[in-house]
Amino acid sequence: MKLNIAIGQINPLVGDIEGNAELILDNVRKAQSELAVDAVAFPELTLAGYPPEDLLLRADFLSRIDQALIHLAGQIQDIVVVVGFPERDGDYLYNSAAVLRDGKIDAVYRKQVLPNYGVFDEKRYFSPGDSVCVIEIKGVAVGISLCEDVWRPGVVEASRQAGASLILNLNASPFHAHKIVEREKVIRERVKAAAIPIVYVNQVGGQDELVFDGASFVMNADGNVVYRAPEFEESLAVVKFECGEKVIPLVGHIAAAYDEVSSDYKALVLGVRDYVLKNGFKGAVLGLSGGIDSAVTLALAVDALGSEQVEVAMMPSRYTASMSNEDAVTEARLLNVDYHMIPIEPAFIAFNEMLQESFKGLPADTTEENIQARCRGVILMALSNKKRRLLLTTGNKSEMSVGYSTLYGDMAGGFAPLKDVSKMLVYKLARYRNTMSQIIPERVITRPPSAELAPDQVDQDSLPPYAVLDGILALYVEQDQSMEEIIAEGYSETDVRRVLKLVDSNEYKRRQAPPGVRISPRAFGRDRRYPITSGFRRN
Repeated sequence: MKLNIAIGQINPLVGDIEGNAELILDNVRKAQSELAVDAVAFPELTLAGYPPEDLLLRADFLSRIDQALIHLAGQIQDIVVVVGFPERDGDYLYNSAAVLRDGKIDAVYRKQVLPNYGVFDEKRYFSPGDSVCVIEIKGVAVGISLCEDVWRPGVVEASRQAGASLILNLNASPFHAHKIVEREKVIRERVKAAAIPIVYVNQVGGQDELVFDGASFVMNADGNVVYRAPEFEESLAVVKFECGEKVIPLVGHIAAAYDEVSSDYKALVLGVRDYVLKNGFKGAVLGLSGGIDSAVTLALAVDALGSEQVEVAMMPSRYTASMSNEDAVTEARLLNVDYHMIPIEPAFIAFNEMLQESFKGLPADTTEENIQARCRGVILMALSNKKRRLLLTTGNKSEMSVGYSTLYGDMAGGFAPLKDVSKMLVYKLARYRNTMSQIIPERVITRPPSAELAPDQVDQDSLPPYAVLDGILALYVEQDQSMEEIIAEGYSETDVRRVLKLVDSNEYKRRQAPPGVRISPRAFGRDRRYPITSGFRRN
């Protein structure tokens, strides 16, 4: 006997309950008409979108979930549909999966293992379930589970003991570098321990800082991946099973797994696209300086939205090198975006004249540098407001870590595509993007980076070389290593003390930065939450 199950790797919108229900129905209809399947499974909390956060505290939100689920169930005939939703039961709320069959809710499973680390805070909202759920699909006993249930021993094994010969696992598992490797390693442990195949259904799409890569897969009882959906794309695909004494998934299409740099690039493109479009903007605008960060940000924006939805402004100052203007114009023309050349000198002079009396007797310092950056911020926000286009900032994670940025200047904007991208990775992304089409001039990649806010300025005047800086930051920010541990890795005590002091003293800036796509295991914001005011000091 054969069992056919469709994996609905879809892109829901948080809070769009009716829209998500319609998206589910569209995929169910397609699965029935084109794929001839017995069941279709959708991701965790699909009806609400993930993560719904404090929407879950609203009674009106939960009432509409209840109504939508009942309506959705009424549309289901001649197929089994498994869909994630928040389930209200009296004073308790559960992260649940509903089994829809023959016009009704046939069964409900409540997630037992609630993650409360990193970007997850499910214990804030949900109570844990306490029992397994095994349903029958075409005579096959199928255990239902949700995301974290398969990351810990217990639920899979208990489902097996309850008679399940196949596990459906619904997920909203966000992307970070190498996450797919972690997922498949964990699932391999579960399937081998229980000798049972698992269908892992993941959502795709961007939601604020998070981006979900999809990459849904099926693993047989020997721990081998026999099907994998493409990453960062919606898909609806059927997986076939031979059912006898054992349930054996047949080998299907196995899409490529994570590839460093190219997958990171796709994640950033998807994160930008969904943030701009899901929030109703008409496109994006950004400042194009002739430097590598703005060049990569422009490439991401165009790849996400199309050239007709992106425009840029070049805003040279008295310190801007002619090559910077030339390269910026070249990039804009190669990507076919509208551009404006708006020198900031008149505004800079005006501000200096306005402040002349207040600054009397005080030497010039970084204040004047920051005024230049803030002139640019005003111009860009004006373009954003007038054109109804989201302003993308261009700063990277290395700069954000040490505060090498100007509040209300280059930090002004609505979304920061490179916020979780180290400077060295920015270079790799630029090289990768140029393999698709040569749109970033070679000297933009090879010239020493500079903010160009003072004569002959380069970043290395204020910071260690980026290769050194990024190494220290990876250990301190992403791995929480101490100063002594980092020095033991071979970095100079002078550099380490300097970098750590900069990181600690600039939390107030990071707290005011726009959101950006999370691609590392430890991003600023949802992952790394430090107090702004703190008396903790290193020896």
